[in-house]
Amino acid sequence: MSSDAVVSAKGARRWQQGHPWIFKSDVVRRPTADAGAVRVRDERGKWLGWALWSPQSEISLRLLERDIETSIDAAWWYAQIDAAFARRRRIDGANAYRVVHGEGDGLPSLVCDRYDRWLVVQLMSAGLERFRDDIVAALTAVLNPDGILARNDVPLRKKEGLSLESLLLHGNVPQAIEVNEHGVRYLAAPWTGQKTGAFLDQRENRALIGAQARGRALDCFSYHGSFALHLARCADRVVALDSSGPALERARENAALNGLTNIDLVETDAFDYLKDRERARDRFDTIVLDPPAFAKTRASLPAAIRGYKEINLRGMRLLAPGGKLFTASCSFHLTKPLFLEMLDDAAADSGRRIALRELRGQPLDHPELLTVPETGYIKGALLEAMD
Repeated sequence: MSSDAVVSAKGARRWQQGHPWIFKSDVVRRPTADAGAVRVRDERGKWLGWALWSPQSEISLRLLERDIETSIDAAWWYAQIDAAFARRRRIDGANAYRVVHGEGDGLPSLVCDRYDRWLVVQLMSAGLERFRDDIVAALTAVLNPDGILARNDVPLRKKEGLSLESLLLHGNVPQAIEVNEHGVRYLAAPWTGQKTGAFLDQRENRALIGAQARGRALDCFSYHGSFALHLARCADRVVALDSSGPALERARENAALNGLTNIDLVETDAFDYLKDRERARDRFDTIVLDPPAFAKTRASLPAAIRGYKEINLRGMRLLAPGGKLFTASCSFHLTKPLFLEMLDDAAADSGRRIALRELRGQPLDHPELLTVPETGYIKGALLEAMD
């Protein structure tokens, strides 16, 4: 049939090896159908399954279902979303978490985050957009939310020939939603905040370093203060840095929400602050380094590694003896081996004995598939100064 896709042996092999994407260059015969779901076979005529089809994208086909006899209909979407939600039943201590993590849950290009009684979704491919109504119906049936917001303002949609927009798909979604995370409260901003309104992927790491915080604490790249709030519950005093005044204003609101008065908010460049404090021979007992992605492309990786090394080197030098440093990278292109190599180099140059206490990744609701490296991007390490 002309609406089916035929792919090369190389494309078929990607699916066999567990990666759901087939690129434009491996599509031997393009479907004549509009964006949506199409059946896929190899050049020998063997059926491979159903895929989302994006006519304009470099990622032309995204595997949905290997059983060619299955219908990709409303019941299929309900079953997949219900299964994804069931995998989150072990999450406790938080009313905000990811319900669907795209390829990690077998639902490529779909993200859905839950904030209390509301959902925020991102539909990031033309093929997926075709099923918007079925997805909304399934999410409504499975989670019964008060509202569903589409934050379809991610640049990736441009490559799919889709418009950038934020729009209400169901019910109502407020401008701010109170999140409770292991006893810490903060306001998520679903309409205007980063990502879908907050950084849910660091939830367990915030709790980890928060429980071990003590003395003077420093939170670099603080944004809305999520790490700082956790630190402030055990530390004597917290300095929270960010270059954005509006972000720190929200951090101030979040501190007040928790009745915390031991956080000092400083609008500054973190690199400059770390350099200045090192020059002054200052010391902190607890430090968090959770910067934005320095390496947004492969080409920017060398410069990004230099940036990561600089902040980690200075952070290590600022640690008091026995102090703890939690450091992270959300740059996909900075792989785990490169992340550890960077930390090794920083430790060697710091002149300190730095112990690796724990390696951290993504929480349960952000599953990282071994065969799909794109599903994993968070690398974290808990370090301790031994001298």
